Amino acid sequence: MSSANQTTVTEFILLGLTDDPLLGKILFGVFLVIYLITLAGNLCMIMLIRTNAHLQTPMYFFLSHLSFVDLCYSSNVSPNMLHDFLSDRKTISFAGCFTQCLLFIALVITEFYMLASMAVDRYVAICSPLHYTTRMSKNICVTLVVFPYSFGFLNGLSQTILTFHLSFCGNTEINHFYCADPPLIMLACSDTYVKKMAMFIVAGFTLSSSLFIILLSYLFIFRAILRIRSAEGRSKAFSTCGSHLTTVTVFYGTLFSMYLRPPSENSVEESKIFAVFYTFLSPMLNPLIYSLRNKDVIRALKLLINGNMFHKIVL
Repeated sequence: MSSANQTTVTEFILLGLTDDPLLGKILFGVFLVIYLITLAGNLCMIMLIRTNAHLQTPMYFFLSHLSFVDLCYSSNVSPNMLHDFLSDRKTISFAGCFTQCLLFIALVITEFYMLASMAVDRYVAICSPLHYTTRMSKNICVTLVVFPYSFGFLNGLSQTILTFHLSFCGNTEINHFYCADPPLIMLACSDTYVKKMAMFIVAGFTLSSSLFIILLSYLFIFRAILRIRSAEGRSKAFSTCGSHLTTVTVFYGTLFSMYLRPPSENSVEESKIFAVFYTFLSPMLNPLIYSLRNKDVIRALKLLINGNMFHKIVL
């Protein structure tokens, strides 16, 4: 970051979703409920997987990390946004904006490759069930989790440094509810060509490479499922993939719409609507998607609830 940035701009103003005070209070209530459900759902999912012996498998190991990423993802944006709904001065410091931008990009990329790792796990489970335990060993699973975190952080850091190396010497109003790359680029008064190209290349590569892994995995999965003779066997195989495919569709669909186009006034305005889906709704829905259709998770939840009730009765 240049010293000019630090002396000229000390804070940014987040325009948010609305400037209507009444609507802001209504949205505060709506997004507070969404955030609390997100916290409860993902924390519950992590706790169930870590404490239930029947959920100590690679699939749930990856799912616990997906819940952790969703938890961090939502918590990076929600508290500040909720505060801004009730505040007259919707500002965020230069350092706070840098941190929020870094974490957001890092967590998005981490989720891309975490979903890809989950697709690889489903591929091995369905296409090579007899070798599943050996091929998805503890070391392999840890590697498939460490890579998304590491790759996400390094890309997030490089992209954020490029963004905040730009000069912001005029308007500091960010047309968004968090410090996002496209609206920040629109504020810059220096040449943004390198940053725009870097953003497009990284976004295009991470989206396409992770999606390629997922689609290739499911190509082999569907081919293996079609070879299963019994209808019950095919149904069971499809059910193990349904939740993951739903999550992939929601997450990738909105992000493709937002990032794979040059920043402009119209695209930035539209991106706020898309951002609501993958910033708030996706992290909230993921635990529900994976729990409502998963007998093992439902069974573990019942055991936890019954165990707590029994404990209270004994006390």
